[in-house]
Amino acid sequence: MASIFSYQSSEVDWCESNFLHSSLVAEFYNTVSNVSFFIIGPLMIYLMHPYAQKRSLIMHLPWVLYILVGLFSVYFHMTLSFLGQILDELAILWLLSTCYCIWFPCCYFPALLKKDRSQFTCLVLLISIITTFLAFVKPTVNAYVLNSIALHICYFVRMEYKKKNAQVNHMIVVSVTWWSLALSIWICDRVFCTFWQQINFTYLHSFWHIFISLVFPYIVVILVLLDDQYEMQDNSLEIHYWPQDEWLVGLPYVTLKGKKANRGGKNC
Repeated sequence: MASIFSYQSSEVDWCESNFLHSSLVAEFYNTVSNVSFFIIGPLMIYLMHPYAQKRSLIMHLPWVLYILVGLFSVYFHMTLSFLGQILDELAILWLLSTCYCIWFPCCYFPALLKKDRSQFTCLVLLISIITTFLAFVKPTVNAYVLNSIALHICYFVRMEYKKKNAQVNHMIVVSVTWWSLALSIWICDRVFCTFWQQINFTYLHSFWHIFISLVFPYIVVILVLLDDQYEMQDNSLEIHYWPQDEWLVGLPYVTLKGKKANRGGKNC
């Protein structure tokens, strides 16, 4: 049982050379590139707090899990241990599950969400628990399953894109662009590792960490705005970008209309 804690006990080993910069850190750049999770996570909790106060403080939970994803990713890439791999992938799974339970709009599952979200939440949690156990059976497949969930999210945001809300459409375009770039990098690092080793550039997976950490705030804000439209139904939220609203590729967040308090530039 102790072997799951051992360095390099995982079947997954990314393209970056191991222990090149430190005898304690297996993949140095893949480890330190997770710093974006520890910066963006607390910042988004702060920026989104007015919304969470109105809706429910449970809205902060995805950001706590987001930080845990970064923490477990650090542990995995530092050790390449089986335990690190499982913790990293399960943190991602439960982060996605939490977002589905909290924000997925009722228009897509009207039968389950007609009265309340309890049946839908139970269904998502049941699937997540089953997937958690399966992750221990075949952990190398789990990463591909998690990425496949993103295909459903892309289909979902594509359907929303047809509704012609300019601000939401902008965020959908940006998020899909970031995600497509991140996924391309992830695939290239896995499939063409030999080529990257030949040209001595084995750090693509570290860019995956940075790009995917930028995607998540956009997805969350899109879901929050849909939540405002379908469930809160009072259109009380407005979009802003940190550090300035003029930076349309900055971090998106929402505030209550007319209550923006020194968190950026002018209103959108």
